[in-house]
Amino acid sequence: MSLRIVHYNEPVLHAKGEKVTAFDPALTRLANEMLEAMHAAGGIGLAAQQIGRAIQLCVVDLRESDADFSWELDGARPPMDLFMPMALANPQITVTPGTERTLYEEGCLSFPKIRGDVERPDEITVKFHDERGVPHVLKCDGLFSRCIQHEVDHLNGILFIERMEKKSRAAVNEAVKTLGKETKAAAKK
Repeated sequence: MSLRIVHYNEPVLHAKGEKVTAFDPALTRLANEMLEAMHAAGGIGLAAQQIGRAIQLCVVDLRESDADFSWELDGARPPMDLFMPMALANPQITVTPGTERTLYEEGCLSFPKIRGDVERPDEITVKFHDERGVPHVLKCDGLFSRCIQHEVDHLNGILFIERMEKKSRAAVNEAVKTLGKETKAAAKK
């Protein structure tokens, strides 16, 4: 059974996630179910808040995207198929000093068909634990960096529309309002 992805206006999307402390089969099962829901929806990242759980866990899978980015995982550059899809528990991001900020159109599974320009640092380092509790350090840039920053924002209750450029946000305001009304109406059923 695939998990339901919550949409804009559900309070859990603004909830800061609790730190993951139990790295057990239940967490692995949750990460796998999140990946299944993300793949079914055609996404490249999904945070626990997006399936109604306010915990510090997200999943990412960029294998189907154009690999116009670089990475270093634990001091090496393994082939993507060896570590993707990946689960990140308790991720902590550090922006690489001197990195450029880039503007790129983003979308979100909690905002179907709504996209807009968001400016983010291009290169980051993220410290995290995988679903088994093993610590990792990942350095990445481009889409990989952007995807992780987007998901970590979710873990902290921040939505991509809140980071949009003013012009982009203005262009999607009506669609966001409509989605919010639809979400409220669905909750009353």
